[in-house]
Amino acid sequence: MPNKLRFLTDTLATPIGELVLICDEEGRLRATDWTDYDQRMHRLLARHYGEEHVTLTPAHNPSGLASVMAAYFDGDIHAIDSLPVATEGTAFQKSVWQALRSIPAGQTISYGDLAKRLGKPAAMRAVGLANGANPIGIIVPCHRVIGANGSLTGYGGGLERKRWLLDHEKVSVAIW
Repeated sequence: MPNKLRFLTDTLATPIGELVLICDEEGRLRATDWTDYDQRMHRLLARHYGEEHVTLTPAHNPSGLASVMAAYFDGDIHAIDSLPVATEGTAFQKSVWQALRSIPAGQTISYGDLAKRLGKPAAMRAVGLANGANPIGIIVPCHRVIGANGSLTGYGGGLERKRWLLDHEKVSVAIW
């Protein structure tokens, strides 16, 4: 049997619900989600790492991640910009997730423009699917992707949370 990955997990109370943080022993975020979507996170971990290959160990503020996230929710919207992440996924998904991290706080982009930025202008739907499969919400800011007409479109944590996050980052809903 392969060695189990040991991930550290903590929760953080935020203005929009309790956030679960999962990182590896090197302090790289592997997943975040809301406690009311806990089953979705466990399915994601099983899909990426195998159901029997991950051990989740409770930890208090592992690698200072909870403190950094608290600073973000307290108003320092750039606190999360350099948090280390490590994700599993396809090469295309990883390219989308990397592109998401290049969207500055306070700005948004459409799915179509993100597809163009990746050099795949016809891949809007694939970009949307990769965006929806993002395991590290907020830090890999999938909430900053909006519809071409400026509308709020799906967000795994719910549109109310997406609206709150964009308001928190003082987004003027304009595509950059």
